[in-house]
Amino acid sequence: MPGSTIHWPRTLLSKAGAALRLEHLRFRPRADQSAVLHCLLLDCSGSMLKRRNLALAKGLLLHWTRQIYRQRGELAVIGFAGGQARLLQAPHKAVAFNEAWIGAIRGGGGTPLPAGVALAEQVLGQVRRRAPGLKIGLWLISDGRFSQLPARPAHVDFCVVVDFESGPLPIGRGEHLARLWDAEHVRAAELLGQF
Repeated sequence: MPGSTIHWPRTLLSKAGAALRLEHLRFRPRADQSAVLHCLLLDCSGSMLKRRNLALAKGLLLHWTRQIYRQRGELAVIGFAGGQARLLQAPHKAVAFNEAWIGAIRGGGGTPLPAGVALAEQVLGQVRRRAPGLKIGLWLISDGRFSQLPARPAHVDFCVVVDFESGPLPIGRGEHLARLWDAEHVRAAELLGQF
């Protein structure tokens, strides 16, 4: 569930000796959960098509969208692939949690993370001017196969890097970017263990 941080002690208690699953996750409560805009920055590049990572990320997106809808939160989704970034879901309080728009997301091409971050800056800057008190979180969902490490977006209150990197020779760019952004780093495998 998108929020500021995962409450790891409660999460580990809920999972006991089992493999970590989505239903085990526990989050730190917020005073006003509905006053949060979650901007998901989705890597739709060709490398995310390998090992079905884009399909898994879309499943995670659907799960989170349902939870944001229940909380009456706001959601924006930006996809980036090839040489561009696109606004897939404009910032909106009435979150559409059906599978139709998520299923239509396609992937392929390079990983233009700077274009995705630039579009997030533009969109979130407009939101910040419209609603200065709104809490904004940015969730980067990627396998870390990007070559540039852009600066942390200025209009966000918290960032989380959901790292889909896998394979025998990890590069570690997701972890590196999380440190650079002072963001929480979560391995997608921990979220999707039995998904």
